[in-house]
Amino acid sequence: MAQAIPTGHKRDKTVASTRNSETALSHPIVYQIRIQGHLGAHWSDWFAGLTITTLDNGDTLLTGPVVDQAALYGVLRSVRDVGLPLVSVNPVPPGQAEASEIRQ
Repeated sequence: MAQAIPTGHKRDKTVASTRNSETALSHPIVYQIRIQGHLGAHWSDWFAGLTITTLDNGDTLLTGPVVDQAALYGVLRSVRDVGLPLVSVNPVPPGQAEASEIRQ
């Protein structure tokens, strides 16, 4: 027996409106992605123009705007493809975004 799937529930409308508001953001979110190991500045194209900062502790910080979740997953796939361990992924609060753009 086929199971009926309800449509038009309030829950479905809430989920849809949440998705629409997420895609309607007027500006990208700035992220700081920390990976273990050093990357040179020539990797910038590989990471969609994110700023690459090498840290004294041996880590690399990738910083920059990411337009949506799909783009963030793309950056994380690139981190995986390089083969360096991912340490952390953090959104930068809007007021701190300008101060966090550290150049190498």
